[in-house]
Amino acid sequence: MGLLTFSLNLTLDGCVDHQEGIADDETHAFFTQLMNESGAMLWGRVTYEMMEGYWPAVARGDTEAPAAMREWAVKLEAKLKYVVSSTRKDFPWNNSHLIAGDLRTAVSKLKDATPDGVLLGSGKLAAALDRLDLIDEYRFLVHPRIAGHGPTLYQGGLTSTRRLELISAKPLRCGAVVMHYRRAR
Repeated sequence: MGLLTFSLNLTLDGCVDHQEGIADDETHAFFTQLMNESGAMLWGRVTYEMMEGYWPAVARGDTEAPAAMREWAVKLEAKLKYVVSSTRKDFPWNNSHLIAGDLRTAVSKLKDATPDGVLLGSGKLAAALDRLDLIDEYRFLVHPRIAGHGPTLYQGGLTSTRRLELISAKPLRCGAVVMHYRRAR
């Protein structure tokens, strides 16, 4: 069974607005490596739609982008992508598949079928999956910014506190810190 790893950009005050992070070669290289280590991506519909609206054009070369962003886009194009949605059924982006039915059952089956693990990149979906005790690891890129607004990580709350074990912490040149935690079970 593969691990379900939740990874996201966030500011020091917990803001997960994708426009608040530092998007440079080093941060894109981090996420490219993380994606390379995973067998599949998992998103909620809103995140999927944000991603499909930009990254395929970068992968095709239709949108100007630095080399690190283009590398991410090309690899993302080839990666298996799974989407949880109750409102959308058609996902035409290359290698995209709907996750339907009972969330616990469907995501557990996905983990079982993906020995290299699944990389989760949606905040609201992460909260739902964490309430079901399905997230195994957390790899956050914490940016040296205080946004002063939301949305924030786990804004809707959890049923109980999650105890985590620090695996590693690595500062990047831009001042962001890669934090790797595993659930303490």
